[in-house]
Amino acid sequence: MAARMKKPANGAMTLAEMKEFATFSSATQRYVRRSLDIGLDREDAMTRWSRDVVEAASIRAQAKLYARLPAIREMIPDDSGLDAVEPFLAPLMTVTAFDLGQGRLTTFSAYRFLYERLVGAEVRPWLPAAFCSAAALPHLHPDLRRKLLQSISEAAATASGWSNRQPAFFPKWVEKVEATALPN
Repeated sequence: MAARMKKPANGAMTLAEMKEFATFSSATQRYVRRSLDIGLDREDAMTRWSRDVVEAASIRAQAKLYARLPAIREMIPDDSGLDAVEPFLAPLMTVTAFDLGQGRLTTFSAYRFLYERLVGAEVRPWLPAAFCSAAALPHLHPDLRRKLLQSISEAAATASGWSNRQPAFFPKWVEKVEATALPN
């Protein structure tokens, strides 16, 4: 009898994703939740996330760029053929450049976490290329470029394979509960 391959339970994977999310700064967590609301059309992002006119303008710009996400999802190449790279990678890199330029996704892991959810697990092989390309663009401050490019590990940049398991944890806004409202 062949040995059965054990795979982690969905609950264990969800917990691992929650733990990873918890390692991000509060600004990164806020940006990921806001981005998911915009990119997955979950909430009225302007009402939920806008604190001032600058943030409102940023949300409008992000929503305009994120309108490309459905097309990006449809164009994910099945293989590494170069003929499919340009029409896919150019818009992915443009959206990535916007997000990195906001200064809230300051590591490859935070970027990967967000984009696995925005685009899907199938995008994983293409994330290092999009991230490194966008992180090297001159619109970013040199210190931010350095921090971003140093955040991608050799293992992530040179992986020979990627999981096709879809993410399970999609962080959302959670209303604050007053301590006095909690049961004893």
